[in-house]
Amino acid sequence: MINFNKDSFWNLHPIDKESVREDVKGLLIEGEEIMQAFKTIRDQVIFTTKRIIAVDVQGITGMRRSFSSMPYSTIQFFTIQTPGFIELVHDSELLIYFSNGFKANFEFSGTVDIGEICRTISKYTLG
Repeated sequence: MINFNKDSFWNLHPIDKESVREDVKGLLIEGEEIMQAFKTIRDQVIFTTKRIIAVDVQGITGMRRSFSSMPYSTIQFFTIQTPGFIELVHDSELLIYFSNGFKANFEFSGTVDIGEICRTISKYTLG
């Protein structure tokens, strides 16, 4: 289950931006672009130029979905952990603390540009 209502730990695999659910694209505002997208078995997490969107697919049929959005402006700080060089590493981790006390722990499997995610977050939290 993916949502921003409780501390979470997600094992995410990268997907092509074109694989993002069509209903997510309807949530984007003018000028907002998808930077990177990830999935669990059924759920998705999308990093845009403005926020993190989580899609929690519910029920046996998967017809019911819950969408959660956390803007980068609510991030207090973040940390990353990698097994080696910061760019294009396997099994990296991103821990984000939000101003509402929520803590999200993203574990990425496979080749992920964690540096791009961190640069995007920094751009919108520092600028």
